Amino acid sequence: MDEDKKIPEMKSYEEMAEFWDTHDLGDYWEQTEPAEFEISPQARRRYLVSVDRNILLRIQQLARKRGLTTESLVNLFLEQHLHEIEAQAS
Repeated sequence: MDEDKKIPEMKSYEEMAEFWDTHDLGDYWEQTEPAEFEISPQARRRYLVSVDRNILLRIQQLARKRGLTTESLVNLFLEQHLHEIEAQAS
């Protein structure tokens, strides 16, 4: 590992995704820490939404490019957008 490489501070999931799309975790492995978390299947709910076909195709293409499922990418977009709206409101 190049000692000069530091994991940068990231302000959004999109920034994080863009960084890791172009960098190898192996180069930064020594900077990582073990993490523990619980996954709660009840935390997610399916919600049927009609989406314009062209928007869906663009989302699917971007998700594939980033190595994500379409569902994960949509959730990231929603989370980021809600965070931005909530930050503006406060």
